[in-house]
Amino acid sequence: MEKNRITVVEGDITKQHVDAVVNAANNTLLGGGGVDGAIHRAAGPGLLAECRTIGGCRTGDAVITRGYRLPAKWVIHTVGPVWHGGKSGEAGLLADCYRNSLRLAIEHDIRTIAFPSISTGAYGYPIDQASRIAVETVAEFLKHDQSILEVRFVCFNERTYDAFERALKEHFQEL
Repeated sequence: MEKNRITVVEGDITKQHVDAVVNAANNTLLGGGGVDGAIHRAAGPGLLAECRTIGGCRTGDAVITRGYRLPAKWVIHTVGPVWHGGKSGEAGLLADCYRNSLRLAIEHDIRTIAFPSISTGAYGYPIDQASRIAVETVAEFLKHDQSILEVRFVCFNERTYDAFERALKEHFQEL
């Protein structure tokens, strides 16, 4: 059952021992603040060098690189939407981030993957809405794929952790 394959933890995504971590990147893939900056710092200069060869990433899409100095072998970079009030297709783009990251995971035989809370930092997506979209999208994806053994939502603070725990509980109560 997909519920048993989704976990929520409070912690540092750069310290997760999983096959892949997901980077909440910007369109350039060349580093930034928040999760993006932390992943680039922890992975080291090799990550930036590889990202320079990719040529960017569109919002909602995902690309993959090596993990370099991270405990994870891979980094899947996805670009979440900037919040503009919810009337500019943000929900669909955010769901695409999770779906496209999971598709890349399958293509690279990734069995365990850690996601941050995409778009809820500098991009301003409301955490309660973003966590519901994340949980619903991942749970739906896992219904149709058995190869991914664990999807871990790694929450940087207690507020984010609480929102993801609530979204997880609400999603599986509805079923």
